[in-house]
Amino acid sequence: MGKKRIVTTGEAETGDKKSSANLVSSKKRYDSGILHVQSTYNNTKVMLSDKSGNALMWGSSGGAGFRGAKKGTPFAAAKVGETLALKAQNLGIREVDVVVKGVGSGRESAIRGFISKGITISSIKDATPVPFNGPKPKKPRRV
Repeated sequence: MGKKRIVTTGEAETGDKKSSANLVSSKKRYDSGILHVQSTYNNTKVMLSDKSGNALMWGSSGGAGFRGAKKGTPFAAAKVGETLALKAQNLGIREVDVVVKGVGSGRESAIRGFISKGITISSIKDATPVPFNGPKPKKPRRV
């Protein structure tokens, strides 16, 4: 029936469990940053960096516990934005610039989830890569 666990006094559980958003603490305090949102059809990734572009924290729909087709939904993207905003508040971030990349359905909802926790947005930039020449066309068919 499995091994029996012996608990000594030094290893007993305290009972108070902190959420993962409260575990983030840093010596450095930031007042502003850059929020990078990459939204594909299958997933949404959100990364928060400082003004010089150094990554501070990140999250994704798959990391938030969504699996399969649910990862690409706007609801999953909003949840990722909310959890990242809670972590950002612990660093002291009050305003962000947003850079959006990709064509997925979680573009807008990730930003809405982030600002729902009281962080202001100073600018939104769309950096979706767009091909200007496209792929080479097929050769004409010889009969």
